[in-house]
Amino acid sequence: MMLEARALTGWYGRAQILFDIDLAVGTGEVVSLLGRNGAGKSTTFRALAGLLDRRGGDVRFDGADVSREPAHLRARRGLAYVPEDRRIFGDLTVDENLAVGRQAARDGAPRWTPARVFALFPSLGAMRTRRGGAMSGGEQQMLTVARALMGNPRLVLLDEPSEGLAPKVVEDMAHAILAMKREGLSILLSEQNLHFARLIADRAVVLDRGHVRFSGTMAALAADPALCDAYLSV
Repeated sequence: MMLEARALTGWYGRAQILFDIDLAVGTGEVVSLLGRNGAGKSTTFRALAGLLDRRGGDVRFDGADVSREPAHLRARRGLAYVPEDRRIFGDLTVDENLAVGRQAARDGAPRWTPARVFALFPSLGAMRTRRGGAMSGGEQQMLTVARALMGNPRLVLLDEPSEGLAPKVVEDMAHAILAMKREGLSILLSEQNLHFARLIADRAVVLDRGHVRFSGTMAALAADPALCDAYLSV
């Protein structure tokens, strides 16, 4: 397994948000973390990335115990985090944003260059000198993912990659994630959009109020409409 979490817990202040979360992502696998708003998906990502101040449980990444490591050391190991709010540099161009994310190539991980990420996201290649603040939400989302890839990660945490995007951009994002998977990249993505998750994910973990309610294949989840209604329907 590329990423394993056991009994993961997390708090904001005195409020416990995560309760003994178990999940795993294999090499070259796409796993979707599903749940409604407030289910604990983003908090789980922050805990995995080392960005949650108060957290517990065990996290292993690429065979190493990173449970006590800070975020920057996990990033150096090749754990990339694409947050829901994107956080691009609005005053920098596309090329400059990509340069900020550049890290050295890693053994056993796909190698990404500007030419390769532009092949993955052709629209970015046509706006290399455009500043991030002048881009649409969909273009910014693509740029955020492309910047993460420039770090040559082993695994990417994608937080709500389809949220608020036009249908055509959502389709493009799905194709890009599948292409990343074919390169051998491991991906854990959080989603509310079950249809989007079914297009790209191998397995799913369903969260509700910080608890795991389901863990299994996408096919098994789709075959359980009662569970989907209970924890995923709006």
